[in-house]
Amino acid sequence: MMIVPSFWAEARAQYRRKGKQITIRRFGWSDASMEDAQGNAQARVDEALARAISGETLPRRERKVPYNGGNGLPIREEVIARFDETVITRNSYGARCLNTPGVLFADIDFPDAPSPRMVRATALFLLAVDAGAMFLLAAPGQNRGMFWITGVIGALLILLLASPMANLIRRMMVWVAGGPETIARANVQRFMSKRSDWFVHVYRTPAGLRLLATHRLFDPREAEVAECFRELGTDPVYVAMCLNQHCFRARVSAKPWRIGIEDRLTPRPGVWPVSSERLPQRRAWLERYDRRAAGFAACQFIESIGSGVSAPAARAVQELHDQFCQARSNLPIA
Repeated sequence: MMIVPSFWAEARAQYRRKGKQITIRRFGWSDASMEDAQGNAQARVDEALARAISGETLPRRERKVPYNGGNGLPIREEVIARFDETVITRNSYGARCLNTPGVLFADIDFPDAPSPRMVRATALFLLAVDAGAMFLLAAPGQNRGMFWITGVIGALLILLLASPMANLIRRMMVWVAGGPETIARANVQRFMSKRSDWFVHVYRTPAGLRLLATHRLFDPREAEVAECFRELGTDPVYVAMCLNQHCFRARVSAKPWRIGIEDRLTPRPGVWPVSSERLPQRRAWLERYDRRAAGFAACQFIESIGSGVSAPAARAVQELHDQFCQARSNLPIA
């Protein structure tokens, strides 16, 4: 079950006996009140201290991270709005994000560099060419020492040039195939050709494509979701977040640096909550960001593919997504 709490607290517990000291800190959360969050923190720290005293090895404190910290904590971001189970939050760099427990989102970034496999293959090919050239050019009576030194230097140069050469080859292949968007959309079409019951909506993002499925609701941990992510080449960090947080997620407003805001959300590191004395500083930054972001879309709708049948709950989330993203506008995407 997805949990995006509005209130956060931290509790500390300490154990001392016969020169041994254990100090444990744990976070607590609640949608009801700060008091409930503090009670949750106290219960969690008491339980963790008892386990530590019994000899179990466990972290003494939890990292304060927005999400996907690997420690099982809920999403730690400012809650802007709730629409049934869908929650709009503010992430650590100021953008708004939509969080949903059951509507599948998958962002597909266009690759901006050759894969490690392609770099290795390019290097092996160039080394083979170099070795063949050396064999053909080797002259009888040639100084063997100089011959091998030349060969080693050539091999080192090839290893240095392998990545730029692979990048050039990749760019040429992408150009011949019609560009990165054409390749990605063809991959989506292949994916959908095997799923006649699916209904997906395709959006253009600044770095690639976004797919939103509305034919049914999903559990992020189910096998069909993992297969979908694998076939589409979804970002591994996003995949891990979905599993850890039991939800899907989509950024629905512009990234600050794409709309001319170079300074970061303050106070750093942008993780919610912040102290009351720092709130005016945060609000001033966010007011400037929101004014600027209103002139940009987070993504732009391209097309819908598939059965044409949407589950009502999924369709409602799509409408929220399109509204917050300004996906049906002609605004520039950022």
